[in-house]
Amino acid sequence: MNQPSGTLYGIGVGPGDPELIPVKSTRILQAVDVVFAAASTKNDYSLAVSIARPYIPEATPIRMLRFPMSTRAEETHGAWRCNAQCILNELDQGKDAAFLTLGDSMTYSTYGYVLRQIGSMRPDAHVVTIPGITSYQAAAAAMNTPLVEGEESMLLVSGAQGGDRLRQFGMKPDTVVFLKAYRNVGDIHAAIEESHAYDRCVGISNCGMPDQHIETDIRQYLDRKPDYWTLIIAKRNRERW
Repeated sequence: MNQPSGTLYGIGVGPGDPELIPVKSTRILQAVDVVFAAASTKNDYSLAVSIARPYIPEATPIRMLRFPMSTRAEETHGAWRCNAQCILNELDQGKDAAFLTLGDSMTYSTYGYVLRQIGSMRPDAHVVTIPGITSYQAAAAAMNTPLVEGEESMLLVSGAQGGDRLRQFGMKPDTVVFLKAYRNVGDIHAAIEESHAYDRCVGISNCGMPDQHIETDIRQYLDRKPDYWTLIIAKRNRERW
C-alpha cells in the first residue's frame, strides 16, 4: 500500500506583529512536520520565520529555500522548480509541511510561484492556503484610515519599477497603494504628482514591527532612501485623513 501524501499549508504570517497571525495558522504550525520559508541566496535570515517563531515547536525542523534576487527567467524558474521538488519530497513521505510568507500568501508572494510549480509537477498534491493580513491592511489600520468606502476603487501595484503602472491609468482610482516602494520612490512620487489626483500621500515603513514609522510627507524620501519594507498609500479625499 502506498504511503498517503502529506499536506502543504501556505501560511501568510501577516505584516510583522506575531499576534496578527490567524489562529488557524498558529494551530497548523504546532502540528506540521516541517516548516519551509524563502531565503536569499546570500543568507539564512527569514523575517517570516522570526514572526512565526512563537508558534513553531522547537523540535520542528525549519528549512530555508533559496530564491535568487534575479530578473533572469531561467535562473528564477529553475529555483522555483527545485524548491517545489524539495517540498514534494517531504509530502511524498507522508509529512505535512507549512510554507511561510509575509503578509498574505496570495499577494505578491514567493509562495505563489512555488504553488504553480507544484500544481504543474504534481496536480494531485493536497494544498491548503490560509489567508494572512497584508501590509497595506495593517498600514491603514495603523493610521485609522479606511482604504476604500462606498463605490470607491483601489489600485494595488508593485512599486519595484517605479510609478508607471499609475501613469497607465487614465481614470485614476480613489486610492492607490504602492508596495515595494523603497527602490524607486522618486519615480513613484513623480507619478503621483503628475496625476494631480491625490491630496495626500503617506509612507509606512516596517508596518506592524517595533520600529514601525509613518512618514506623512513622502518628499522626505527624496533625500533619504526609505527602509526596505516601505509602502506608500495615496488617497483623493483629504478629509478622510
